[in-house]
This record gives sequence, structure tokens and C-alpha cells, in this order.
Amino acid sequence: MSETIALETSLTTDMVVAIADGAQLVLSQPARLRIKNSRAIVDALVDRGIRGYGINTGVGALCDVIIDREDQAALSRNLLFSHSCGVGELLGRVETRAIMAAQIANFAHGYSGIRLEVVEALVTLLNNDMLPVIPSRGSVGYLTHGAAIGLVLIGSGECRHDGQLIPGAEALAALGLKPLVLQTKEGLSLVNGTPCATGLSALAVTRLAQLLDWADAAAAMTYENLGAQADPFAEMPLALRKSDGLQQVGRNLRKLLSGSALLAEAAGKRTQDPLSLRAVPHVHGAVRDALSQVRAVVDRELASVTDNPAVSGSPADPQVHSQAHAVGAALGLAMDSLATAAAELAAISERRVDRLVNPLVSGLPAFLASGSGVESGFMIIQYTAAALVAENRRLAMPASLDGGITSALQEDILTHATPAAGKALAILDNLETVLAIELAAAAQAYDLQPSGAGRAMATEKLYQWVRRDVGFYRDDQPLNAVIRKIQDMLKSTAAWSESEAT
Repeated sequence: MSETIALETSLTTDMVVAIADGAQLVLSQPARLRIKNSRAIVDALVDRGIRGYGINTGVGALCDVIIDREDQAALSRNLLFSHSCGVGELLGRVETRAIMAAQIANFAHGYSGIRLEVVEALVTLLNNDMLPVIPSRGSVGYLTHGAAIGLVLIGSGECRHDGQLIPGAEALAALGLKPLVLQTKEGLSLVNGTPCATGLSALAVTRLAQLLDWADAAAAMTYENLGAQADPFAEMPLALRKSDGLQQVGRNLRKLLSGSALLAEAAGKRTQDPLSLRAVPHVHGAVRDALSQVRAVVDRELASVTDNPAVSGSPADPQVHSQAHAVGAALGLAMDSLATAAAELAAISERRVDRLVNPLVSGLPAFLASGSGVESGFMIIQYTAAALVAENRRLAMPASLDGGITSALQEDILTHATPAAGKALAILDNLETVLAIELAAAAQAYDLQPSGAGRAMATEKLYQWVRRDVGFYRDDQPLNAVIRKIQDMLKSTAAWSESEAT
């Protein structure tokens, strides 16, 4: 039975990721009451003729055009069709569920003015894995993703379920729902806010956290194969550098390498190891520190109202606030930071791969090949890692600085939070591949070690994990197939669940 998460006040990053992976979401009674109260406020605003952006006015540069009451529902419907202009590949199941979870959480704060039945319909779609089809590209902020979701609610658009594409009206009918007739402001609320960027950002945070543990594990295996500095990760000298992330990596490396006969045999043969080996705590630790800061930003975003306008007060005293809460500047900057950090983690991993395959520095057979000359071994897969690291450098250019002008100068600064999250996820895909290459190369290096000294208990378990899925490589199959098997392990397994020393 899948986990059930009750939405009380707000969701956290971990909750969004759990829902993205299949957990059920239920609205608490307080959340339901907040949503109902906010709708009553919108109705009061309409009844009193109080001007509110997107309530009784147009949107964007049309914000000063007054919309008569009889046309306000048509505005909500039309917004979904006109804003459904996303292009490119479709988002996957996990990404779609993460966005929907963040969207529902935003409405549940009780400042959007959307009806409870609209939010309940979103929850029903989510919990039944009847997921709106969302094109991944074409949004400078959030509009196109939200519109694709909203179309399904009114019986248009498409859903994906069990690998099948289903027209929106049929998808609703399969769940016992009828197409909704949107009311005042609901179309705007459905396309507004930062849920698409927030949902994708939550996924990026969790993916990097898991890959960081695997990066430490891969680095420990590589260091055991190549390192020669005596006690390089000792606690006291590392403590001189003030960084929580650095200290965590130091603890991880000490645990992973504890009792290594290979390192004991090599200790002291080199005064200083190369930076790609010696600076693992400093580089990996800096990435951990950056990740901690990014997670805090995403959690704050989930706890925030990101709709515009927001409504407050009571039906007796309705208030509407035209702020810029839908601007995702914080998320854009955070995802740019995460992207750069992940790119650097891939870069140092690739440098370690190069040292493993390079006979000029490794002390191992050239390119970890079992037959010199006849077999190329890991020569070209290091090229692959280098290519992915170069691609990461291009992708790591900050999206939040792209700027741009839309809506006839009304929206004259753009922060590109959703594209920033999207390219961060692309960098994480490349990081995962590079780490898989390092793990494969490190396992191969163990098998080619001229020394008969034993590995540490923890790295022995990591080696066995790799060898469970892939054997010693003899140019007997495409290496990309080998790497894919290790990537599957990285996706499905936590680095410390069974591999750490006890």
C-alpha cells in the first residue's frame, strides 16, 4: 500500500518527492476550510465590484481592461486555451506528479480563491495517476505548464495513464468526474504561481542528495586504488576548515576507507596526492553546503503563497493584493546554484576517472584494459565523461540572468525559474552517468591492482554491488550498456543502506 501524506499547512521538499514517487495526497480539514474561505472572499470581491487583477480585469498588459461579470467565467476558460502553448518533449510521470503536488499545496494556503471542487479534482487526478500531458518547454516562468493541467479539468487536453494517452473528457469520466465550468479567477490561479518550478526543484534537490552520497562512495573507491598520502582525510586537520559539508564528507571517507590494507601499503609514498583525490572533502563538501541552502529555498517556496493576486480578509471585508508573488527569482537563483554545484561534482569525478585510466599516473594497465593494444578498455568511456562535463559547463550558464520582455512591457523582467530547474535536472542526468563511469572504472581498477592487499570493508561491499550487475570488462560488449546497469543501481539504491562499514 502506498504512503499517504496529509496536507496540513504546507508540504516539504521530501513530501513533494514522496508524492512524485507515488504517495497519495489528502487535504486536511483545515486546508479545506482555508480553500473554501478564500473562494468566499473572491465571490465577495465580485459582488462588490472591487477591482482585482485577473478577477474582473484582463491579464498581463490587459490588466486595466475591465471584464464584465458575465464574461469573467469566459476569461478563466480562455486563459487555459491561450496559455496552453508549451512545446517539446512531454514531462515524465515523476515530474508531472511533483508539479501537481506543489500546485495543490499552493492552493491549500487559502489565498488563491479557487473553489474546493477544483482542488479536489486535481487531487483525484493525482491519486489515480491520471496525469495531464505537459510539454516541457516554452515557459519563461510557469504559464504553459499550469495551463496544460487546467485544460484537463475542463474536459480538454490529454492525460497519460498506464502508458496510454487519454482525452481529457474521457480521463475525467473514468474517475467519475464531470468537466468543470471554471468561475472567476480560477483560470488565472491554475496557470499562475511557481508550482512547476517548485515541483521540479524539489526533485533536483533530492536527486543531488542521493548522488552526493554515491559521489563520496565513488571517490573512496578511486582513492583506494590511487591514493598514497598518509591519513589524508584525518578529522583534526579537516576541522580547521569551517564547513558542515566538508566535515560530513570527511566522516564518510574515513568510514568508507577504514581498515584498508591497500591504503596502508601505499601510505607515505607521496607527500601530496593530486587535487582530484586530496580535495574531495573540499569540493564535495562545498556542494553539500550549497545543496543545504537550496533545500531551504525550496522549502520556503512550498510554505509560501505564490499566486497573484492573493486574496485575504473575510467575505465581510474582502481584500485583494496585486503583488509579484508569482515571480520565481529565489528558485531561479537556487536552481542555478544547484546546477553549478552538480556540474562541479561531475567535473572532479571525470578527473578521477582520467587518473584511473591514464597509465602515466595510475600504475595500472593502460586504460584498464585486460589486453594491451588489442583491447581499448576504458579509453573512450573517459571521452564520454569529458563530453558530459563539457555539456554541463554549457548548461550551467545561469538561466536567471536571461531576462527578457513579455506582454508589451508589462512583464519586463523574467527570472526563468522553471527553465533553471529543467536544466539542473539535465545536469543531474549527466552527473549520474559520470559517477556510474567512475564506479565501473574503480571496480575494474581493483581487479587489475598489482598488489594483493585487501580493500576496506565498506569499499569491498561497494565493489560487490557493482560486480553484482556488471562483470570484469574485456571489450566484450558495448560499454554504454555496462554504464546503464550501474545507473539503474544508482537510481534504485541508497549508497549507505548496505555498503557502509559497521
